[in-house]
Amino acid sequence: MTDSERLYLDHAATSWPKPAGVMQAVADFALNCGASAGRGAYASAQTAGMILASVRRDLGRLINAPSPDDISLHASGTLALNAAIAGVLRPGDHVVATATEHNSVLRPLHHFCTHRDVDWTVVKCDAAGRIGASSIIDAVGPRTRLVVVSHVSNVTGAVQDISTVADSLSGRDALFLVDAAQSLGWVPVDVQVGIDLLAAPCHKALGGPAGTAMLYCAPAVQAQLNATVFGGTGSYSESLEMPTLYPDRMEAGSVNVPAFAGVAHAVSRLRSDHENKLMNASSIGRQLSERLHAGLHSLPGVTVLGTPSPVPVVSFAIDGMPPADAAAVLDAEFQIEVRAGYHCAALIHSHLPTGDLGTVRVSAGHETTTDQIDRFLQAVEAIAGSMQS
Repeated sequence: MTDSERLYLDHAATSWPKPAGVMQAVADFALNCGASAGRGAYASAQTAGMILASVRRDLGRLINAPSPDDISLHASGTLALNAAIAGVLRPGDHVVATATEHNSVLRPLHHFCTHRDVDWTVVKCDAAGRIGASSIIDAVGPRTRLVVVSHVSNVTGAVQDISTVADSLSGRDALFLVDAAQSLGWVPVDVQVGIDLLAAPCHKALGGPAGTAMLYCAPAVQAQLNATVFGGTGSYSESLEMPTLYPDRMEAGSVNVPAFAGVAHAVSRLRSDHENKLMNASSIGRQLSERLHAGLHSLPGVTVLGTPSPVPVVSFAIDGMPPADAAAVLDAEFQIEVRAGYHCAALIHSHLPTGDLGTVRVSAGHETTTDQIDRFLQAVEAIAGSMQS
């Protein structure tokens, strides 16, 4: 199979191909610098440090963070979410989460509820994966330490009203954590609406390499966030205690500078006036989402979940065909790569009209064309038609 035949439509898992220059930036750093950041005062170590500083600056600008130093860097969105959840929860705390959450949130919370004397309330979603902000707020009680909301569902593409949730939590003791895995790079995100913590990988809509992620922590919350991994940070090396300052406290071990060199290139390109991609991303995403929804809805024997959104993530099912089989046929016969199953979201499927086998998920990227969407729709039509005959 050649690249021209292969149609990759699993951008909700990771974007591919990466924007021009991203992997070259990784290779250039590895070949021409290669130093660890913060581990020396020599020139190449300073270069590595400047790359990480530029990443923090540009990621901070994307989310309107007060300072680049409010951004800690991590090896995955899962690790960033774990750092936030484990960093703030204490025995006796209560957590509010939603049925749309990814297992990167659900499994840490399940662990804390099972082993750490924490309890939680899971707020239900509707059949499109939407959750009313009032339902989230109604679940908050006097012991609620943390409210966790996935900004965009990785199953249906539904966008949650995080601004209203943040505003409603103002003046309460509960901290607000947003999982922006599917939204950052597609829709505007402003942490200064009242978001205390925000985690996101950099390898999805941002276009960076795998193994990169960020965690924003509001200045007023940083003192409450405990370290969850311990080790060298390149700072305060004379002490056996982890540094008290953020982000150092959350960055034990050497940061993957080559990969973040790629992130620096990707985010700079996304934000540039010349490319203008960030300003247009929501419009592009909605156009792709609307085309997918309209095309799938027109096909007999196809059930489509949710409604169009600025994030082109759409789940569907073909009558009489398990999702895994549909995805396998798309791959084997049409060279179209999509994902099938539960999509690492354990709770949402009980609220969706798709049975107990999950869904087929198609997710587009910034460079996905309408011709590619039409090629995908024609393939689904052929498969669904074969089930009708």
